[in-house]
Amino acid sequence: MALPKLTPEEKKKALLKAQEMRSRRAVIRENLKSGKMTLREILSKTDDEVIAKMRVAYLLQSLPQVGKVTSRKIMEEIGIHESRRVQGLGKRQIGALLERF
Repeated sequence: MALPKLTPEEKKKALLKAQEMRSRRAVIRENLKSGKMTLREILSKTDDEVIAKMRVAYLLQSLPQVGKVTSRKIMEEIGIHESRRVQGLGKRQIGALLERF
């Protein structure tokens, strides 16, 4: 699939949107790491575009004392592929994550 040709204005708009999304993801991850938000709160907001498109592995790595190895191990146990995004999680997978944390 070929990428669409964007005008300079459209390209600038897309870059600004991507930057905003990264900033909002960073805030969510920091709130999770500091304890201002819980995993349950974040997983209940899957209608939020920022949360829905976040990779599950990055979300888990934002939890205190959970790194790459631990998150990968937990995801394998639950049956979540490493590239899965939050919007692609099933009810059983969400339940298993919440039970685990």
